[in-house]
Amino acid sequence: MVEITFINNGGLVAAAPENSNLLRVSIKERGGIPFKCGGGLCGTCKCHIVEGIENTDKIKPKERKHLKPEDFEKGYRMACQTFVMGNIKVAW
Repeated sequence: MVEITFINNGGLVAAAPENSNLLRVSIKERGGIPFKCGGGLCGTCKCHIVEGIENTDKIKPKERKHLKPEDFEKGYRMACQTFVMGNIKVAW
């Protein structure tokens, strides 16, 4: 299991199986990451991986349509496209 800390939601910590989709965990555990489509089309679920960016999977093509290289360097991802392999702390 991995721990996902939702910083903007009072530091809520949710446990999830390794390789879980970040947005799906947020929805299930009421983490609070904003979203509209959930499929990589709108970019609403842009979030900042404050700690543990190395515990996320590779950047997807759909993310590249909404985020710039500088965003990725700063730790931004789209929650709907991000799978978590280890503990992270996320803000939005």
